[in-house]
Formats: sequence, C-alpha cells, structure tokens
Amino acid sequence: MAAERGSIDRALLWILGPAMAANLYLIFFYAPTERTMGLVQKIFYFHVPTAWVAFLAFFLVFIGSVGVLAARKESWDRLAEASASVGVLFCSLVLVTGPIWGKPVWGIWWTWDARLTSTLVLWFLYVGYLLLRSYIPDASRRATLSAILGIIGFVDVPIVYLSIRWWRTQHPAPVFAGGESSGLDPRMRAAFFFSLAVFTILFVVLLRLRMRGTALERRAEVVLEERRRSS
Repeated sequence: MAAERGSIDRALLWILGPAMAANLYLIFFYAPTERTMGLVQKIFYFHVPTAWVAFLAFFLVFIGSVGVLAARKESWDRLAEASASVGVLFCSLVLVTGPIWGKPVWGIWWTWDARLTSTLVLWFLYVGYLLLRSYIPDASRRATLSAILGIIGFVDVPIVYLSIRWWRTQHPAPVFAGGESSGLDPRMRAAFFFSLAVFTILFVVLLRLRMRGTALERRAEVVLEERRRSS
C-alpha cells in the first residue's frame, strides 16, 4: 500500500509540473487581455481557482468531521486535519489576490462587502479549527471538539458562495452565470477551466502529502505517550 501511494504521489507530481507551466502560458499568452481591466484581470485565473479549492478543502473538513462523529475512526480525523492545513493556505491566497485585483478596479484594498467579509470569516474558521486542535492534548477529545467545529463552520461555505445573490455587493457577478452568453472569450474560458484543474491537482498533491505527514505525527505521539507511561 505504501509503495502504491508513493507511485500515485510521484505520478501526480510529474503531471503537476508541466501542467503548471502550461497554465502560466495559457493565462499570460493564450488568453487575451481584457479590454477594460487590462493585465490585472489575469488575477482572475488564480483568484477563482484558489477560492474553489478553499471551498473544496472545507467540504472535506466537513466530511472528515462527520466521519469522526459517526465512525470514530482516526483516518477521518486525519483527513479533516490535513484538509484544513492545506485549505487555510488557499483561503489566504484568496484574501491576498482579491485586494490586488480590487485596488486598481475599486480604488480601495478592502471593503466590508458581504462576499469579502464571509470569506474572511471562512479564513478565521480555518485558523480557529487548527488552533483548537493545537490546544487539546487528548487525541479523542481533540477529534470530537474539532469535528463539531468543522461541521458548524461548513455553514459559511454556501454563505460565501451565495452572498452575491443574497445581498447587494461590489463583488463581480458569477462569470459563467450567463453560460455561453456571458461574453467571456472562448480562450479565456479554456484558460480558466485549465487553471481550475491545475489548482485542484495541486490541492490533491498537498493534501496527500499532508495526510502522510499527519500519520507520522500521530505515530510519534503514540510512541511518546508509551514512553511517558513506561517511565
């Protein structure tokens, strides 16, 4: 099993390298420059995929948390912890790339807009989840309490997604809401979906690596606990 997992990881890394290079080519050379916003629009190809991954990661935190409470298996807890560890990185990128786009377009770095505020709440939920885990030494209690937070916190994900439909907001409307009539150039569409796939693969790679690291940390905890009891 370990050899098989290693083979999968190596295959994903071999795919990821060329895919990231191709992604940069599609973004900066293949996709045309948007007439109104100019080059700053290129952030779109990074901002939206990282937001998608941040949603996906917290969904896996939710799935893992449900698994913890339902099955009481360590593997579910490791999935939730690893996904939160990687997801907070992508959520941070969302909060960085958004203002970089917003400053030249809106004239300000930040506004307490419904979409921006709910995304910031999601980031705090990620951080709070990880901090909670770090402050609880007992593994069983840590898994249970963090699972409860992971399930409750997931409520914010649909709120972030639907915020621009529920409230008046400065955030742009969904690009693909109008389907083929949305006005997005086909080359932009191709570059966007390719970037979405690349960032998803990157997330899978980082998640698998983090889960392996988490498994090693758990083994170390068990060894240290056994030594403490025997001394």
